[in-house]
Amino acid sequence: MSNPFLLGLTGSIGMGKSTTAAMFAEAGIPVWDADRTVHDLYAKGGAAVVPIAADFPSAVKDGTVDRAELKKLLSKNKKALTRLESIVHPLTTASRSDFIAAHPEADLILLDIPLLFETGADAACDATLVVTAPAEVQRARVLERSGMTEAQLDFILSRQMPDAEKRRRATFVIETLDLEQTRQDVRNLIAKIRGEQDA
Repeated sequence: MSNPFLLGLTGSIGMGKSTTAAMFAEAGIPVWDADRTVHDLYAKGGAAVVPIAADFPSAVKDGTVDRAELKKLLSKNKKALTRLESIVHPLTTASRSDFIAAHPEADLILLDIPLLFETGADAACDATLVVTAPAEVQRARVLERSGMTEAQLDFILSRQMPDAEKRRRATFVIETLDLEQTRQDVRNLIAKIRGEQDA
């Protein structure tokens, strides 16, 4: 069996990335979720808890990483983020490798990575997919979320690579304005990738 085709999925906040990833899963494609992996690493018994406790003792409470406390520590110290990444990135990379190895029968695997380009994870992918929507649609979607403010959204967007840059770097782009159209675009893309692999 040849190696599976690795498709990296990303998109800025409110662009429909989680919804699109779920459509790949519905189509029978294994999906590795970077956010879910970090959540598991920070949970009780997670592989990141002990090393984070060593570097950031106040960020670990009752055996789990307190993300709010960790965020506070990171905002006070620019070097702290580099230290945290040096702990978390190798663990997420190992999780991704294990996930791929656990699906030997798969011809295509989706890697759902919010900071795909920012972390250089696109280098490990055969192709990349960016989901997008017009800025006003994105803003309206995000501001519907509980507790989200304009200021918070602007801060999040300032930390993410601009949508136009993501689209420029992507192999494939899917616009997420209409659910059924997006689902059809996902099916078409799966067929296209499989067709090119078989060719």
